[in-house]
Amino acid sequence: MTCLQTDGIFIGKTDDGTGENEYLPLKWGNRHGLIAGATGTGKTVTLQVLAEGFSAAGVPVFLADIKGDLSGICRPSAMEDFLAKRATKIGFADEYAATSFPTVFWDMFGEQGHPVRTTISEIGPLLLSRMLELNDTQEGVMNIVFRVADDQGLLLLDLKDLRALLGVVNEQRAEISVTYGNVSPQSIGAIQRALLRLEDQGADKFFGEPALDLNDFMRTDREGRGMINILAADRLMNSPRLYGTFLLWMLSELFEELPEAGDADRPKLVFFFDEAHLLFDDAPKALLDKVEQVVRLIRSKGVGIFFVTQSPDDIPDSVLGQLGNRVQHALRAFTPKQQKAIRLASQTYRPNPAFEVEDVITALGVGEALVSTLENKGEPSIVQRTLIRPPSSKLGPVSDTIRSAVLKESRLGNKYDETIDNESAYEILQTRAEKAAKAAAESEAAAEAEKPKPAARSSNRQSVGEAAMKSIARAVSSSLGRSIANALVRGILGALKRK
Repeated sequence: MTCLQTDGIFIGKTDDGTGENEYLPLKWGNRHGLIAGATGTGKTVTLQVLAEGFSAAGVPVFLADIKGDLSGICRPSAMEDFLAKRATKIGFADEYAATSFPTVFWDMFGEQGHPVRTTISEIGPLLLSRMLELNDTQEGVMNIVFRVADDQGLLLLDLKDLRALLGVVNEQRAEISVTYGNVSPQSIGAIQRALLRLEDQGADKFFGEPALDLNDFMRTDREGRGMINILAADRLMNSPRLYGTFLLWMLSELFEELPEAGDADRPKLVFFFDEAHLLFDDAPKALLDKVEQVVRLIRSKGVGIFFVTQSPDDIPDSVLGQLGNRVQHALRAFTPKQQKAIRLASQTYRPNPAFEVEDVITALGVGEALVSTLENKGEPSIVQRTLIRPPSSKLGPVSDTIRSAVLKESRLGNKYDETIDNESAYEILQTRAEKAAKAAAESEAAAEAEKPKPAARSSNRQSVGEAAMKSIARAVSSSLGRSIANALVRGILGALKRK
């Protein structure tokens, strides 16, 4: 019996003596999934197998490469002995062949792939506040800043746009507080400092243009195979908030842009989120609600999401309950907390009378897993102990030379590799400031010219008015910079009011 079916992805063969093939039906690929297991138990290989299967079925894939060892998917397998033995053991030897898959490399920092960018306006105040780790008060001020930008027609594309508008809001905080709500200089200062920390992490490269067109994730090659988009996330992992926010932003954008797909024979796109717990760690309730909403509703847009993590309890129950396809590798029970996690994980599977799930989870070897997928009308299958098939592409990372060659072959380099600095809030506010400064200077000069000249007098004694004017003049001359700044602000604010 052939292992390959056109309507499902071959995962492996049961290890209970029956020798049945385990598949993930393509029609249920948009019902999301979970790949869990302790470090070194085979999660990455399972992820690679599923990514290959979706690509071969014409489904584009996005995956985050945390350790850099998924890049080998762009090259065929070296067919090592242990892989050939596994293929023979599960009856897959005749069909097992070394194959490369169409791959596009991406990198938020533009070092190991095409740059991934979005604009400040597109990411929005909620996600940006989480990225900056703002408290509730500071998040409220961020919402006000975005509202001012919307009301004044100011585009927020990159960090310098946001900084410029923050400066205007701070100078005009008294007036803005009356219209939009309280704005304190302390909150503005905290946001500015958070922006500096974010910039130090390299996130300034994430904001700008050209912004990512998510349709570029949803391409196929000439043979009809789905493109596998690999995000280099090894450096990104040093900024977990940035990583989690970035992933959530992509899901939110897809949810907003894609039309309803209904029941299809396969997904339009599948995401694999490694280290998925970073999406949820220390996340505020508003953000958790957003994640739950997106996960629940995006399946109707034809998008599947697979969370990859060490333990199922890394995922909130509200999200975990929506993950219908599950591959559970071995868990370790060295501590009471781990024992509890195993017990809870075992209760989420449809029982198999042949074994106790709780006992098997700790006894699984490398490359073995408990597999339960959706079947028939969408109900979960009985959990099966399964030997995972070997991948057809290369295990482990590729060299920098090969990665560079793949990037050169990509047609997306001309679109994304060069940054574009379009006119936005920073340039508009700068122009307004210059015009306001010029107008203020001209007005002051005209007023000075129209002043009547004082009559000559014999006494050298100063009048009260003269003394006051000299005092003002000294103050002005000693704070020339401040005077100019005030003129700029008056001009800017006047322009904003008139707009």
